[in-house]
Amino acid sequence: MSRPKLKSDNDFFTKVYEVTKCVPYGRITSYGAIARYLGSGRSARMVGWALNVSHNNMEFIPAHRVVNRNGLLTGKYHFGNSTTMEQLLQNEGIIIENDRIMNFEEKFWDPAIEL
Repeated sequence: MSRPKLKSDNDFFTKVYEVTKCVPYGRITSYGAIARYLGSGRSARMVGWALNVSHNNMEFIPAHRVVNRNGLLTGKYHFGNSTTMEQLLQNEGIIIENDRIMNFEEKFWDPAIEL
């Protein structure tokens, strides 16, 4: 996969969206992994904020593929109802129990390695 074309300006949310669009179908990543890739390792929460409002973007952002570092679906309430995120991930082959991804390590996609 080719590296995303990140805008040269300082629009952090746009950079988050460009990286998130690279997460392949059937894979997941974490807020922290995206923050580290963008050179802002302590900004995982800011990545979460960006993805919480990504539905306002004209282009599809697969925010459901981004979870916390423990594989928890912490952003699930930003998808309209509490089960949409889980359903989207399960449709992609992700195994979830009690809001936690069971095959987290197997499905984890690290932009620092993959891009």
